[in-house]
Amino acid sequence: MATSPVVLALVAMLAWGLWAVLADVATQSTSPTVAMIVSYLVGTTLAGVYVLTRPDPVTYTRDGLLLAVAAGVFSGIAAVAFYAGLERGSTGVVTTVSALYFVVAAALGVVLFDEPVTLQRLGGVGFAVVAVALLAN
Repeated sequence: MATSPVVLALVAMLAWGLWAVLADVATQSTSPTVAMIVSYLVGTTLAGVYVLTRPDPVTYTRDGLLLAVAAGVFSGIAAVAFYAGLERGSTGVVTTVSALYFVVAAALGVVLFDEPVTLQRLGGVGFAVVAVALLAN
């Protein structure tokens, strides 16, 4: 059964929202470093189980693996910064500001992949930035 990309994105949104709140609560009684490591170990285990239980074969290329390593480096940097932010600030500020990562992805999409810049997309990014600024205060 094929699941809509939008449904999967909504599941990801809900899961990441729960993750952010649970991560904050965890860091109130556990070192942020320990909370981060445990969180990502469990996430990696779940991803491994998902891959092992899929009927499709696992395929990869050297370039794909190198890009995945680079993605992992940036994911690790983001995780350390996120948990360090939780340790020093409020959940509302850290999660809302870090949620603007999509603006970076959208800008890179325009620069690297020639994705079109439309008034609608600019408005969406602009409203998101305003929303995050309002939520972060």
